[in-house]
Amino acid sequence: MRRPPFRADHVGSLLRPPELRQAFKRFQAGELDAHSFERIQDESIRAIVRMQEDVGLKVVTDGEFRRASYWGRFVERTEGFEIRPAAYKFRDERGHEMSFTTPYAAGKIRRARALACDEFAFLRDTAQVAPKITLPAPSTMHFYAGRNFADPKVYSDLVTFFADLCAIYQDELADLCAAGCRYVQFDEVAIAMLCDPKLRAFAKSEGQDPDVLVDIYVDAINRAAAHCPHGMALGVHVCRGNFKGHYLSEGGYESVAERFFADVKATHFLLEYDTERAGDFAPLRFVPKDKGVVLGLISSKTPTLESVDALRRGVEAAARYVDLDRLAIGPQCGFASTVAGNPVSETDQEAKLKRAVEVAAMVWGTS
Repeated sequence: MRRPPFRADHVGSLLRPPELRQAFKRFQAGELDAHSFERIQDESIRAIVRMQEDVGLKVVTDGEFRRASYWGRFVERTEGFEIRPAAYKFRDERGHEMSFTTPYAAGKIRRARALACDEFAFLRDTAQVAPKITLPAPSTMHFYAGRNFADPKVYSDLVTFFADLCAIYQDELADLCAAGCRYVQFDEVAIAMLCDPKLRAFAKSEGQDPDVLVDIYVDAINRAAAHCPHGMALGVHVCRGNFKGHYLSEGGYESVAERFFADVKATHFLLEYDTERAGDFAPLRFVPKDKGVVLGLISSKTPTLESVDALRRGVEAAARYVDLDRLAIGPQCGFASTVAGNPVSETDQEAKLKRAVEVAAMVWGTS
């Protein structure tokens, strides 16, 4: 595969409708039983799949409607993890900061049950077009916590931790493949954070080598997906954090591009390019000829609808570094990495997805 599987794509998470957001609250409070909660999720997923198909997308997700956050279900279904405060903070253009939480390995980690196979099975049986499943990249389970990612009595080194972690991914991907899944996306944030000079300095202050971490995370992606069958598309989405319109980092891809694009064994990358924080397109010169790029030119963080002309100019600028035939377009990240969602409306979300399809048809003749 020399190009992304679809000319118009999106990262995965979508705004939860009001009834579903309320159901999450009621379920967590013990006011809603599991069967009723699942029924509301099912109904919401059917509706959001129809919306994606109606705007013309040839690939759909379930909006991550069964997850409280993009990595939450992975942690809930993996023995050994618990939730702790993260070492980093989200921020916005005004300087407002928000704390968040992170996985922490309190015990030996192992896959207690399938992580996303039930999500895929329902989506497969609901969708009329290609279904995509998203998973948090392996670095998610390590980087946000800083040095304190695990109980040192359980994991005294990264080698053992990532060996156990990657085994979980290998088992999950094998089961997804057996269920008919042919498109998996890993959501990678840590490598983008390690493009930010301030965050690199923070990692160094904790005794971590940012360049070594990048190598570890690239290797972890490859080991996690080592047994993916021929014909399965593996997209790696890279962004700088996405929580209620806030972000974690800034800085272009240049410092990691040569290693990351060349060494990650993915079919394509879904890259954040909606603001100047992402830098320019020059690092795309390192994308090998057998890999493609979905340009995240549409913002999921703001309600402003990008113009067709601006998006076409973005595609043309990127095409100076990657052949046009190996490019596609979509939002830079999901619209709701957590249940709370971003400060956009469902109408905004639909218009932005439709705009991606519209531009794809103009540029490539198909979505």
